[in-house]
Amino acid sequence: MRLVLALVLALAAGLGSLYAVTSGFTVLTAEGARRQSVAAHPRVLPDARVVDSAGHAFPLDVDLRRDGRVAIVNFFYTRCVALCLAQGALTDRLQQAITAEGLQHRIRLISISFDPRDKAPDLARYARRMGADPDTWQFLSFADPVQAQAVLKAFGILVVPAPLGEFEHNAAFHLVTPDGRLARVLDLDQAGRALEAAKQWLALRSPGGTPTSIRPQASSVGVPRS
Repeated sequence: MRLVLALVLALAAGLGSLYAVTSGFTVLTAEGARRQSVAAHPRVLPDARVVDSAGHAFPLDVDLRRDGRVAIVNFFYTRCVALCLAQGALTDRLQQAITAEGLQHRIRLISISFDPRDKAPDLARYARRMGADPDTWQFLSFADPVQAQAVLKAFGILVVPAPLGEFEHNAAFHLVTPDGRLARVLDLDQAGRALEAAKQWLALRSPGGTPTSIRPQASSVGVPRS
């Protein structure tokens, strides 16, 4: 009897610990917990000076505020021949969906290169390759490597140098509000949900400001998830 009671107590203690470290069993990874935290409490992004495909340099937060659109952001480098191309194809489909729904004046796409070798001409060539409409989809690179690292950390992007001048890196779609807050993080196979999250943010926006959180919901947009 004592053994049974001890086992029950040990199991209860173990479940209690698991509950605590997994945010109430709702997530089982640190990344999942981070994404839930971002959705519940959008995070202010660090300052960063960026350069666009025309060679213009400006602070990213200033551009977000001046533009006023909610942004779906991802990261890449122009010499990437695998993951970035797949990400680019999905982003192009997002661009098509945004245009088809007449949302190009309310939602924008931003792809930011983390490769210090990528300059304005490289961004311009890549944008043409991706079929990007410059009014909807902008390509940027970082002007300062220290600021770049701070931004990548804030977005949860890991970049590891690889042979032949390439990089190993993760990828996702990130919802960024016009006031420079990271509000959602979604996998590449959730492009449709990324667009739905942007639309939801627009729907929840009030004259006095922006909502404090954005809850996950299913996609009803014709953007493939894989």
